[in-house]
Amino acid sequence: MNITVIGRGHVGGGLAKRWEKAGHRVTKIGREGGDASDADAILVAVPSNQISDALSHVNGLQGKVAIDATNAYGGRNEEFPSLAHEVKSITGGPVAKAFNANAAAAYDQIDSQRARPGNLVSGDEEAREVAEQLSRDAGYEPVFIGGLDKARTQEDFLFGIYGAASQALDGPIFYRFARSGDI
Repeated sequence: MNITVIGRGHVGGGLAKRWEKAGHRVTKIGREGGDASDADAILVAVPSNQISDALSHVNGLQGKVAIDATNAYGGRNEEFPSLAHEVKSITGGPVAKAFNANAAAAYDQIDSQRARPGNLVSGDEEAREVAEQLSRDAGYEPVFIGGLDKARTQEDFLFGIYGAASQALDGPIFYRFARSGDI
């Protein structure tokens, strides 16, 4: 799969390395912008208050499957129900929220876990398969929690349960959700 990663920080850069290792062709775009015309999917991994500006410097986004990995550390545009909805308003294609509730600082520890860590995914049905596949290719077990209307709940998960657990356990954590009997 051809993936364009918009954002070269810990999340974007870290996922790009994992996807390249899994055999994907990855183009990394930073502040200077670039072209995503050849992408099968894009990952948006920029500060939340820079979504609109960052995407305005990228050509070829229209209609692409987008995966939004942003969190509201930099605030949010309250005109949209979620950051993922803001991404969708710009790209015009199907959007999934994923990779926002995992610590980039722990990416190098994924492969050594006893069981695959979870990765929450919500969003448009047309983006679900891509988000779930890229979750697996990054070493996670995708956990689909519903449509795009669940994106804000997923964004808030980071500042609620995940944040509290990370603080209580003194560092980045992994999580796993499974049906009864699957563990």
